Amino acid sequence: MTSTFTDAAVSVDGLWLENRRGASTLGIAETRPRLSWLVSGDSPQTSFTVECRASDETVSVYDAEGTAASIAWPFSPLRSRERVSVRVQVSTADGHSAWSASVSVEAGLLERSDWTEPFVSPSPSASQGEPRPGYLLRNEWDLASVGVGIDDVRHARVYSTAHGVYELELNGGPVSPDVLAPGWTSYRHRLRYQTADITDRLRPGRNTLGVWLADGWYRGRIGFDGGLWDYYGQDVSALVQLELTLTDGELLRVPLADSWQYRPAPITAAGLYEGETYDARLLPRGWSMPGFDATSWAQPELLALDAFPATIEAPVGPAIRVTEVLEPVTIERVASGRIRLDFGQNIAGKLRIRVNGRAGETVRLHHAEVIENGELGVRPLRTAVSIDSYTLAGGRLEEWTPRFTLHGFRYAELEGWPGDIDTVDVVALVVHSEMQRTGWFTSSHPGLNRLHENIVWSMRDNFVDLPTDCPQRDERMGWTGDIQVFAPTALYLYGAQGVLTSWLRDVAHEQRDHGHVPNFVPWVECGFPDFPTAAWGDAAVIVPWALYQHDHDPSILANQYESMTAWVDLVDDLTGQTGLWNTGFQLGDWLDPAAPPNSPGSSHTDKYLVATAYHALTARLLAESAIVLGHSEDAVRYGRVAERAVAAFQKEFLSPNGRLVSDTVTSISVALVFELFATPEQAARAGARLIELVAASDYRITTGFVGTPLVCDALTIAGGVDHAYHLLLQDEPPSWLYQVGMGATTIWERWDSMLPDGSINPGGMTSFNHYALGAVADFMHRVVAGLNLPEPGSDVVVIKPRPGGGLTQAATRHLTTHGEVGVEWSRRGTDFTIDVDVPLGLRARVTLPGSDDAFIEVGQGKHRLVGEFRSAEDDPRKPAKRLW
Repeated sequence: MTSTFTDAAVSVDGLWLENRRGASTLGIAETRPRLSWLVSGDSPQTSFTVECRASDETVSVYDAEGTAASIAWPFSPLRSRERVSVRVQVSTADGHSAWSASVSVEAGLLERSDWTEPFVSPSPSASQGEPRPGYLLRNEWDLASVGVGIDDVRHARVYSTAHGVYELELNGGPVSPDVLAPGWTSYRHRLRYQTADITDRLRPGRNTLGVWLADGWYRGRIGFDGGLWDYYGQDVSALVQLELTLTDGELLRVPLADSWQYRPAPITAAGLYEGETYDARLLPRGWSMPGFDATSWAQPELLALDAFPATIEAPVGPAIRVTEVLEPVTIERVASGRIRLDFGQNIAGKLRIRVNGRAGETVRLHHAEVIENGELGVRPLRTAVSIDSYTLAGGRLEEWTPRFTLHGFRYAELEGWPGDIDTVDVVALVVHSEMQRTGWFTSSHPGLNRLHENIVWSMRDNFVDLPTDCPQRDERMGWTGDIQVFAPTALYLYGAQGVLTSWLRDVAHEQRDHGHVPNFVPWVECGFPDFPTAAWGDAAVIVPWALYQHDHDPSILANQYESMTAWVDLVDDLTGQTGLWNTGFQLGDWLDPAAPPNSPGSSHTDKYLVATAYHALTARLLAESAIVLGHSEDAVRYGRVAERAVAAFQKEFLSPNGRLVSDTVTSISVALVFELFATPEQAARAGARLIELVAASDYRITTGFVGTPLVCDALTIAGGVDHAYHLLLQDEPPSWLYQVGMGATTIWERWDSMLPDGSINPGGMTSFNHYALGAVADFMHRVVAGLNLPEPGSDVVVIKPRPGGGLTQAATRHLTTHGEVGVEWSRRGTDFTIDVDVPLGLRARVTLPGSDDAFIEVGQGKHRLVGEFRSAEDDPRKPAKRLW
């Protein structure tokens, strides 16, 4: 940089690495982490400088022209444990900004050889059938024993993970706020570790590491239809490595292997489905403090690291943490004598209690999503009994929350509470991956606003380290079909890139093992059909493409390319290179509302029509991905695969006049949105038929998992945006707003998970917290509010609201890599106003309703545009329809 003055009107407001926006950069796995930053001000950025300062104060500088988002790491690759700080300065035509705040970056243990400690197991095996106890591990050591004093230590790190779930303590206190670490991955392939900075927690002389440890996903019961025990291994064990970097730069490992001790924890039983049982009388006070008498503790078994071939890697996504605390909105004593708490919101989480009573008294905590016939509705939990139990030590006020379980609930009941109702001191802790919120929506319609909030909550509750189907019953699996339809919504609402990137790694691993993409990942062999399945397996292509579309970062396509091509090649082979996928197991339009309660796959839509349509879509997306990555031969090849699939679809399922063999809302929606018609005339006739079918159902939902995310867009394509609004705002079952009217605070699995009389759907598969049917939020952001994010390679935001449904206002905001972009429109009579907020680095093309494709382009800043708009609702000849 040669500028000699600072332009105070421009500043760098944020700097982050990879998917770690707002997250830790300690112990990262990337050797060349990409850099992104936000710039605010009035002048466009013309160039930038990145400075990297090493721990020895060596400085490297990188200058480049233009703007940047996710630039490649411009310095030498990071080595294991290497620590640097980076900062950015940007220039405009008038000068340059001040330097950004520095971000410290530290690589984790990048090589297998960096690990020198064994796994430490207090229980190499255990009997199956009942939840097992937790364990306490402790290791006391002296700085002097390794020849250093406290002043010799520049920084100290603990690298840790477990076969099971664990929490780490040092000198009597927790090391991290993470819960359920190390999370759930396909453990046979990869196990993530956590890095903790304990420099400020070290004491002169003796120090003590403590570990709480339990089964978790690794060997606890997981899966439905009874579940499986010891699925990944028979042992529960911890891997803990302690390293000191001295002031002279020397690396010193503190040997721990031979000095571990263990005993059973006060957690006498713990299961993710069952709950946790805790006896406070069994807690050895001060057990993780130096000087504790542990002579009666046993020595654990040491398990060689080489016995476990899984890659040990740092996380690429955020940790699971408590993200919010909810107070009960009502507390009442019910007929059974229990005390019932309603938290007003269905969540994934656990309770925290503060209780005073006599030693040996036991409080049991029961959980459920809904109330049925005046009682907790526990039938949908199936075998996930979800009961926590706390036995008091007595003599003082005691605070407790379970460590190693998770529940889906809105209601809780306290059994055996030692006191009157006015002594109840209980809150609910919301637990999920700590993602940054990035998207918002409001409107003049209270029901639509509640629907959007329900979608947000269902995403939060199901992004517990990986995208699951539900948080409450004996399942909680990473279903591929659910996230395939929901990925665009997820990426708009939250910074979900880290969670999805991590999960896609497991998709690729499981795919190699099975020869296809399993229906849920990580896979658990619990009886569900394990066959290639359209719309589910297609997640291997669609989710990476959604990430690329959102972030414009081709690295996700490059990283998943082998997985993407393997899926499309497999399906191409299954069709015999004809493009027609008309054999084998399929889930089709799962949970079609017309399907019987105990046969959710019995859809009216031809399942092979769905399969062939998805084959055409993913082959087409793969061809486009190949173009992005510069694989020209693959682009041609997969373009031909897509052409074959489209031709096969048209030959098998489409009549010359545009009528589909499977004459359903889902089949027409799929064909319209996936662009599978041979001529515009066919598409137009099919669109008219779609409108006819939707109207014939009185604007009630007739679609399942496949059709629901597409139907509003399909109606809009067909010229029926007002019909899309009628469908969206219908409040009679089955509909989105029926759930809202029934008091839902999350999205249900079934349209009628609760029947109008307040009873629970009789099907054996009923959940009140599934996000898949909430994929309609994408339509709300793009069409109702009108915000369309830039396409890859573009800096243009397209703002094109389509008002309707009697709405007088709608607004949405999204935090992009350039900053927050927002749009809000309102109408009063035929007067239409739209306010647009564009961050530096983006432009917006605004199309007012009724002006066809004419647009007004605006740059950075706040803008107001005014026009006239008359909709079908303004026509007095049109009969009124109740929408709310």
